[in-house]
Amino acid sequence: MMLIPCPWCGPRNETEFHYGGQADVAYPSDPQSISDEDWAHFLFFRDNPKGIFTERWSHAAGCRRWFPVRRDTVTNEIHPDDSARAARTVTR
Repeated sequence: MMLIPCPWCGPRNETEFHYGGQADVAYPSDPQSISDEDWAHFLFFRDNPKGIFTERWSHAAGCRRWFPVRRDTVTNEIHPDDSARAARTVTR
């Protein structure tokens, strides 16, 4: 079991969350003008590092908000992420 710290609700079981993939992936500025190959690369190719990685998670069974989580992909250990706390103060 993994406890994920929701910035709004506090630590909760991983079963309450949905994984959203790699954080900070920029959406193409003009998706109509890129090739099918580039579009496929945007949709399907993500980094898959061994170690600490910033991901997006949604607290689907709670506040339903998206936030970044820094997780070690080897141990599943969650590391503090100041941007999640900052997001909480801005959107409240």
